[in-house]
Amino acid sequence: MTALRDATRGDHARTERSPFVTALLGGVLDRAAYADLLAQWHAVYSALESAGDAFAADPVAGPFVDQDLRRVPALAADLAYLAGPSWPAEHPLTAATGRYVARIAASREPLAFLAHHYTRYLGDLSGGQVIGRAVRSAYALDGGGATFFTFAAIPDAKAYKDAYRARLDALPPGALTAEVSVAYGHNAAVFAALAERHLAP
Repeated sequence: MTALRDATRGDHARTERSPFVTALLGGVLDRAAYADLLAQWHAVYSALESAGDAFAADPVAGPFVDQDLRRVPALAADLAYLAGPSWPAEHPLTAATGRYVARIAASREPLAFLAHHYTRYLGDLSGGQVIGRAVRSAYALDGGGATFFTFAAIPDAKAYKDAYRARLDALPPGALTAEVSVAYGHNAAVFAALAERHLAP
């Protein structure tokens, strides 16, 4: 697990430092920009959770597929709160999101799927919690709109992440690294596309 983190540390850092993320956490953007991000994630997590259903019985990937991680219901609720029932029309997918979704859907091998699973869900349980607190504060979302960041069924995130990483450590070393880098690249591309939409040139 340490080797995987070390090998993809640069990819992770570049994604976190994207102008869109910086502006979002600083409260520079409006709620519509935040909702736009959630709309992109709704498509990504729909693809990821559909793939997870397909891998649920797989001996390698199956142990990672956990109903307690599912984000699509929370994303749908947040989007309805922020933008109402018309949110799909108001927040169309970027081309970068489409490519990300296609990559997940094309992940036919368990380790390729796990690379995307790890990148998103472990990120949500780690730095995503910091982002969630910042977003709630910046956009006054104490009454709804940020449930995506809440894992009510996982009260001890550290213990969960430790167990997840232990399962990853049992897999062939280095097997996930290349696809994790690809996943970070797709995340960065989504942020770049949103920056083009919402940040002044």
